[in-house]
Amino acid sequence: MAARLNEALASARKKLVFASAGGRTHDLRRMTSADRMLAAAGNLSAVLAGFHCGGDVTHVYNPLTYARRPHEVYLRRFGTARKRILFLGMNPGPWGMAQTGVPFGEIAAVRDWMGISEPVDPPEQEHPKRKIEGFACKKSEVSGRRLWGLFAQKFGTADAFFKEHFVLNYCPLVFMEASGRNRTPDKLSAAEQTLLERACDECLAVAISALEPEWLIGVGGYAEAALQRVASASGTRAKIGKILHPSPASPVANRDWAGTATRQLKEQGVWPGS
Repeated sequence: MAARLNEALASARKKLVFASAGGRTHDLRRMTSADRMLAAAGNLSAVLAGFHCGGDVTHVYNPLTYARRPHEVYLRRFGTARKRILFLGMNPGPWGMAQTGVPFGEIAAVRDWMGISEPVDPPEQEHPKRKIEGFACKKSEVSGRRLWGLFAQKFGTADAFFKEHFVLNYCPLVFMEASGRNRTPDKLSAAEQTLLERACDECLAVAISALEPEWLIGVGGYAEAALQRVASASGTRAKIGKILHPSPASPVANRDWAGTATRQLKEQGVWPGS
């Protein structure tokens, strides 16, 4: 798998400089930020198409492929200009981005607050306990509800929030065990994590270059480490920070997560206030 991934990465690097669209070749460095991120996401999907996990992981979902339409709308609607702050999550949750194609994509937040509701085609090999229903899914992702709920409370409208902010996930893949249990990237084997990082680091570097943020904020420690690694390699001058991940699996996050995250952002100087 490592050899195939290296070959795919080499091909993707060429495409990240010059991309073909409609029979014409475009220099990505002259494209809009949204187009650059879309091209990078497409290349990442191609690179990770052959990514397989050992152990108990039986299914791997990539919402960048089957939920491509809402993901593209998200990038084109809100990712078209330079951003002051980029928030980065780890990977999709089963009831969020896995259903909607939008990072931390709790359905009500994406549909009602962002105004995005596009068709989602289930992957060919579905986990029987983790069906993809798209915007018809009745379950709600707590992490996404907390994250977007905070932003909606503070900024009011999605347009007001996205004027200076953007949210992405580091890894686009969802890993599931036979039981349906979600396995996060940090729980993969060391060899699998290394292969995953090679591909995802390059996509993140494109996003940072496209958005030119002043702040890179990891939503949790894993995302912060990815930002530090990519920022060091790319030479960006952006400052790096972190907020508590809103996962309900964290007892600390279950005690006023919004208040904690707001305080952390203010203390780091990301948001104004004391």
